[in-house]
Amino acid sequence: MRTYVVLVLWASLACHGEALALYKRTTEATAQGTAGTRRDSAVPLRRSKRGWMWNHFFLQEEYRGTDHQYVGKLHSDMDKGDGSVKYVLTGEGAGTLFVIDEKSGDLHATKGLDREEKANYTLRAQAVNRYTGRPLEPWTDFIIKIHDINDNEPKFSKEVYTASVPEMSEVETSVIQVTATDADDSLYGNSARLVYRMLEGDPYFKVDPDTGIIRTALSKMNRESREHYQVVIEAKDMAGQRGGLSGTTKVNVTLTDVNDSPPRFPQSTYHFRVPESIEMGFPVGRIKAEDDDIGRNAEMDYSIIGEEGRGTFNIVTDKRTQDGIIIVKKPLDFERKRSYTLQVQAENTHPDPRFLQTTSFRDSTTVRIAVEDVDEPPIFERPSYIMEVKEDASVRTPVGSVSAVDADIQQTPVRYSIDRLSDLDRMFNIHSVNGSIFTLRPLDREETSWHNISVIATQFGNPKLLSRVPVYIRVLDVNDNAPTFATFYETFVCENVKPAQRIQTVSAVDADNPAGGHRFYFSLAPESAAKDNFTVRDNRDNTAAILTRRGGFSRLQQNIYLVPVVILDGDYPMQSSTNTLTVRVCACDREGNVELCSAEAVPLTAGLSTAALVAILMCIIILLLIVVLFAALRRQKKKEPLIISKEDVRDNVVSYNDEGGGEEDTQAFDIGTLRNPEVMDVNKQRRDIVPDSLCHPPVRRPAAARDNTDVRDFINQRVQENDGNPTAPPYDSLATYAYEGNGSVAESLSSLGSATSEGDQDYNYLSEWGPRFKKLSDLYGGADSDRDF
Repeated sequence: MRTYVVLVLWASLACHGEALALYKRTTEATAQGTAGTRRDSAVPLRRSKRGWMWNHFFLQEEYRGTDHQYVGKLHSDMDKGDGSVKYVLTGEGAGTLFVIDEKSGDLHATKGLDREEKANYTLRAQAVNRYTGRPLEPWTDFIIKIHDINDNEPKFSKEVYTASVPEMSEVETSVIQVTATDADDSLYGNSARLVYRMLEGDPYFKVDPDTGIIRTALSKMNRESREHYQVVIEAKDMAGQRGGLSGTTKVNVTLTDVNDSPPRFPQSTYHFRVPESIEMGFPVGRIKAEDDDIGRNAEMDYSIIGEEGRGTFNIVTDKRTQDGIIIVKKPLDFERKRSYTLQVQAENTHPDPRFLQTTSFRDSTTVRIAVEDVDEPPIFERPSYIMEVKEDASVRTPVGSVSAVDADIQQTPVRYSIDRLSDLDRMFNIHSVNGSIFTLRPLDREETSWHNISVIATQFGNPKLLSRVPVYIRVLDVNDNAPTFATFYETFVCENVKPAQRIQTVSAVDADNPAGGHRFYFSLAPESAAKDNFTVRDNRDNTAAILTRRGGFSRLQQNIYLVPVVILDGDYPMQSSTNTLTVRVCACDREGNVELCSAEAVPLTAGLSTAALVAILMCIIILLLIVVLFAALRRQKKKEPLIISKEDVRDNVVSYNDEGGGEEDTQAFDIGTLRNPEVMDVNKQRRDIVPDSLCHPPVRRPAAARDNTDVRDFINQRVQENDGNPTAPPYDSLATYAYEGNGSVAESLSSLGSATSEGDQDYNYLSEWGPRFKKLSDLYGGADSDRDF
């Protein structure tokens, strides 16, 4: 059987190359398979020809015809032309993009295809028996490759490019590279081969046709002349041939500044006028050198290069505006110098080394400054004065003097005064004509050692023109203070102390400040009661030791000793004082540690001061008082009277304690009688007089029934009445209902109507009436009730 391969379109040599390569790969694979077979078997091989083969099909893109585009023909040598062979197609686009004639095997494309959308399609074909459906050939894959045409124009990555290049650059200086792409096939023909050319930008720039790199075409382009350029670049495919497609882009090129322009003053001379009263640091005027450069390249420094005025004026640069600011360095004086001529120079701070040999980056100008006369205040001879005076100086003692003069030509007299805000205590005064300062009040160095006052000098006739000068007055020390103990000393001595034992070291302080330093002398006060017990030893280093003169102290005999110590200073006139040292007698162990001191003190080894001991004792006393008060309140609560004032609205306990016989008892105590004496019932007996009926022993009645039915009914009735009473108190209350008296079984329980002696009466039966009457039984029936009260 022979093999038929039908190829419709071989468009170029590349297609033939692909076919040859495919044939070569097929041949090599066949050769390898044959060699393997020979190795596997010694049986002679017979070459079998396949009746069904595939290869590449090629189809041109962008077909615009009305009929289906013919691709190629599939044919099997099993096809005898009798219509029994049926060709079947599957794969990418089968049945939609590609269709096959089942009888003839002709392959067509149903519409035009775009290679840029999809370049290859892989399909499978098979020949089967039309009647039985039995495959006559195995499935075979083949590729339909879309051939490219030039249907895409070049496109740049940006519509507008922005680039910059330094001014004054040499020719061929690279500016920027532009890049365009073409969607056509770069491996087939020249459809994607691009060539760049410049449409706008000559003669300043040029572009490399192959790479798209833009370079400068002119040298020494000056930014100060022209700063911005626009370049238009075209990219054309088909290697720039006629008929090719093209695309364009814009490139905005900016020349960046370099320091190629020196500063230049627009004026050769500047004139300024300034009053002589101008303060130091104030500006006189501004000058500016012009520089065509910008930014860092336009920065400059100003300086005074001439000798005249260099010590009086200075010039600084305003970094924001690049102005030169002339300021006053020293005070001006019209009477001494009336004008100045300055030579000022401006120089770039960042010159470009490429232009140093051809250009000078500095320029100079002349500045003339005229000083105007001003009526000035007086001027003191010194900027400040320091004076001294002793603290024991008497009132109106001279301290020193100040002097000021009028610097103007008229030489107006000067008047002096002290600024009282600097001398609120009015310690000093000044002579208004000659400027002598003297004291007004006594001075005390220990209170204020320095006085800082301000003296004012004004012109006669014009008090607004004034000047001030500080005057520092030092108060010299005089020995007028006696030395004292450096701190409060309180020490102890052990009962078992030995003679000549040191118990305390004391030191002294003195408010005075002698030039040679302090020298204190310590001694025991003469005629002191403590001289038999203690002595003072001067250590000759401004301290003294307190020593015991004897041993065997006793707390019981005397627990505190007062030791007077006399301290003298070594200055003139000599001052002295007597200071008292308190010594407590304490019980100590053998090592000298305090175990117990007097009742007023706590052992010093505990580390507590006298103030701490007093605070502890006060706390203990307060706690004891609180405990006693609390116990007294509790006892008073237990003895609270039975009758509580019904007028006291602060109590929330309502008690009904008119003791008596209920409704039948008309002899009970009536509290309304006390409140209204004018309506007192004369028939009622006085409660403080024992009635005659009580002089005889009462007849004891039998005890009430244990069920107490009448008592419960009475209490329940009263409870219901109070619960339904709309005028009852709105707060919580406790109502008590007493049910005793002449009409009750218990008779009257009032102590006012009781007999003088109740020892023979038995009230134990009251305990059977419930908890309320149990209390009454305990109060009146107890054997020791009299003793309790």
